[in-house]
Amino acid sequence: MKITEYLKHHYRHFNAASLIDASEAFNKVIDDGNKMMITLAGAMSTAELGLSLAEMIRQDKVHIISCTGANLEEDLFNLVAHTHYKRIPNYRDLGPSDEQELLDQHYNRVTDTCIPEEEAMRKLEKVLVKHWTRAHQNGERYFPHEYLYQIIREGTLTGEYEIDPKDSWLVAAAEKNLPIIVPGWEDSTTANFFASHCMRDKFPPSIVKSGIEYMIYLADWYKQTAESAKIGFYQIGGGIAGDFPICVVPMLYQDLGMHDIPCWCYFCQISDSTTSYGSYSGAVPNEKITWGKLEVNTPKYIIESDATIVAPLMFAYILGW
Repeated sequence: MKITEYLKHHYRHFNAASLIDASEAFNKVIDDGNKMMITLAGAMSTAELGLSLAEMIRQDKVHIISCTGANLEEDLFNLVAHTHYKRIPNYRDLGPSDEQELLDQHYNRVTDTCIPEEEAMRKLEKVLVKHWTRAHQNGERYFPHEYLYQIIREGTLTGEYEIDPKDSWLVAAAEKNLPIIVPGWEDSTTANFFASHCMRDKFPPSIVKSGIEYMIYLADWYKQTAESAKIGFYQIGGGIAGDFPICVVPMLYQDLGMHDIPCWCYFCQISDSTTSYGSYSGAVPNEKITWGKLEVNTPKYIIESDATIVAPLMFAYILGW
């Protein structure tokens, strides 16, 4: 039985039924010739979402991505250092001394998965420094994702790949020249590297374009795309990866007075955040109506579950696997 057939047969109620409804509505957005943004929060790249997301990109099911700096870099970390990762199935049993031992071994833990500092992070840092230096010498400025696109396209690390590159969503995105938005890139390992080199006066901070420039870039993309298609919003988790880009619509409408700008035509969020006092990640979609992000009739879905389980299943359904 295909995955899609299995889901249709077994996923009939509650969050399971929401998964089916949201997947079919996602497909309708694409089938009608419209576009879809996907936002990545959490550590979805370390969860190896690229195994399914890369194919979504290749099959034109995704047209723009907003992600944290961590998700941007961690897909590349996994690409070049996969065999050096360490999995800790009993991570719940770790004590402070166990965590210190991992640090002493230059492992950084994300739940049950440890990223190797030397083989992943420092390997990428060395290459990035060369690209940052080149940009400075040439008087050029780029977005954070554009530097990684350069590394992929120039094949700088191709000989270091430890997984099939078809399972890297960043490689697929680079091949498609997919627009990527990285709000709050400063909150990432590679940005920490960048700040440290700026403090050593190797190059100025201005060679990396800012978050405000990302919003302007997104606004221009949204305006141009909305001339011929509607745009859906598929949010994995919460946080700045989703909060930042969804605001482009009310900014264009309310702050720039572009009253013909359409709202997002679809909204789906996978979240295990509890709806509580002031929680944005846990807020129900209807709250977004009051902010001019969604409309009364916008199809809205919340799947309250673990995104590492739900997202690959939804992508499999959408891809017809």
